[in-house]
Amino acid sequence: MSFVRRSNEVSVNRKQMFGGAGEVEMHQLLRGADEMYGKGRLFNHVVLEPGTELGWHVHEGDGETYFIIRGEGEYNDNGDVTTVAAGDVTFVGDGEGHSIKNTGSEPLVYLALVIYK
Repeated sequence: MSFVRRSNEVSVNRKQMFGGAGEVEMHQLLRGADEMYGKGRLFNHVVLEPGTELGWHVHEGDGETYFIIRGEGEYNDNGDVTTVAAGDVTFVGDGEGHSIKNTGSEPLVYLALVIYK
């Protein structure tokens, strides 16, 4: 399998996530497990406008990595809250929880990758 997916072919969804404030904008770069050789379920470009958050959730059977591209936010890693900014990478594993909130004045933009354990 190989392809080039043009920007106008990437599906974009906006919705409240895990009880967080506002709507998260998700650009689906890969379309699930079939495009990830069955090793993952999500590879998205995510945008959080100021004040928006992706609420607390726990991963079961998978882990998630965020790569922060632009902006600044508050990242909750199993209750340990820290500031994240461009260039930072986060990871939460199977059975662990996290959330992220845009605390800045510009959009918080990051890549999210969920892979199976």
